[in-house]
Amino acid sequence: MVALFRRLRPIAALVASLVLLSPARAEQQDITAAARSVVRVALVATNGADAYFVGHGSGIAIAPDKVLTNAHVVELAREEKDLVIGVIPSEGKKSYGGRIIAYSPGNDLALIQLEEGSLPVATFYAGAVDDGQHVTAIGYPGTVDRAQGLSLKQLVEPLGTVKTSGSISSGRSSQSFDTILHTAPLAAGNSGGPLVDDCGRVLGVNSFGSISDGNDAEFGFAVSWREVASFLRQAGVSSLHTVVACRTMAEADAAEASITQRESQLTEQNDRAAADKREQALQQARDTAERDVISGRENAMAGAAVLLALAVLGLGAGGLFYSQGREKRATWFIAGGGILLMGALGLFVFKPSFASIDERVKLPEDQSVVSNKAFAWAGDNICRIDLNRSRLTVSQPNDVGLNWAEGGCVNGDTQYQATGTTWQRAHVPDEGNYVSRSEFDPTTGLLRVQRWLPDGDTMDKARALLKDGPIKGCSSDSTMLTRIATLQSDLAALLPPQPNERLVYHCQKGRLAPADPAP
Repeated sequence: MVALFRRLRPIAALVASLVLLSPARAEQQDITAAARSVVRVALVATNGADAYFVGHGSGIAIAPDKVLTNAHVVELAREEKDLVIGVIPSEGKKSYGGRIIAYSPGNDLALIQLEEGSLPVATFYAGAVDDGQHVTAIGYPGTVDRAQGLSLKQLVEPLGTVKTSGSISSGRSSQSFDTILHTAPLAAGNSGGPLVDDCGRVLGVNSFGSISDGNDAEFGFAVSWREVASFLRQAGVSSLHTVVACRTMAEADAAEASITQRESQLTEQNDRAAADKREQALQQARDTAERDVISGRENAMAGAAVLLALAVLGLGAGGLFYSQGREKRATWFIAGGGILLMGALGLFVFKPSFASIDERVKLPEDQSVVSNKAFAWAGDNICRIDLNRSRLTVSQPNDVGLNWAEGGCVNGDTQYQATGTTWQRAHVPDEGNYVSRSEFDPTTGLLRVQRWLPDGDTMDKARALLKDGPIKGCSSDSTMLTRIATLQSDLAALLPPQPNERLVYHCQKGRLAPADPAP
């Protein structure tokens, strides 16, 4: 295709060999996931029953039914009405037809509407691009197709992408429109494909390469996100994008280990301080109890002595009156003296004992024990992302709502299963290209969500695990809990150990408005 080859010159060496020699600094599974959103955009001429392959470029799915590519890739389709646009995914068994719905040669961008079908959607990175940053170009370089001797039939069937590595080369841009200069090798056919960071987010759309005089180094130019965002906005189309910086899972693991260690040390210090404070309060309470007991004993002894003296006087007076023959008065005094004597004996016998000191020492219950129980989270909770613990590639760092009910019912429709001290639930969506596993720890109030972005075959296998239907609603029924446990176990065997994303949320009591997305 003439237009394509005007924009991109073939590289001297085979791209396949460059791929093999390039350093593997990116998270490969993220690059692989990003490649599923990349398609071959083919131009085919039809003449009756015959079809002729005119040329091709690459494209990026920015919506399930929309593909972003370069304007020069589809330029001939605008000029020659007998050309058909084919959109060929990197996986699956079907290819799709498409038509141009937006065209901007000024910044070399075009938008294709699929006639049918659905594609995995790419995520753009809207933050700053750093000089020297490692990048990967993904697409369908024609040099590789020719080296493999692919037939026309093979060129219009789903085929894996080619990936080449490089780095950002300064902040220089083309004079025509805003571009990203990089060293990832490009060839004719890469046009319209993405330039991605190490987390698989699209930084720009590869457009053209530098012209070499033979021994000069080759450079590529990618249309920047700023140009893409403006183009899509004018076309009335939205896209997925994020500003969360890229980090490896190893970096996230190291950060979380450091945070966990600091939290553990802080918890230990707080526990020691609380124990010291409690011991101090206990000693103060004991001292107070001892003083109260001693004071009570002294008061009881003094009271008993007074009552005893009065009793003796009463009994003596009663005896005196009795000797004088005044029996009635003697009876009253003797009875009163007896009562006083019993009172004295009672005060003496029932005076506070030293053994009662321990019974008097009481401290308030430790409320931290109560907060560690799952029922303490009953009701609405707001869970906020902790970027220091998390690794986000395509997800947004939004707050989520967690309505917790006794027995592990979340948001009224999702049953979690108790596993040790945590509650877990795996999720396989009816549509979409991800699998997730959520874990809530009532002890710490942490909600962990891990997401995998597997290939189409793995997604089909994951959905096949739900052959008896989706697991919906909340119940303590053993059959449902068994299905949840079985699904989690089967997914663990199906998916790689490391997820693409790990989102860690801190939960606290509160309500998220207007609507709470499910974790």
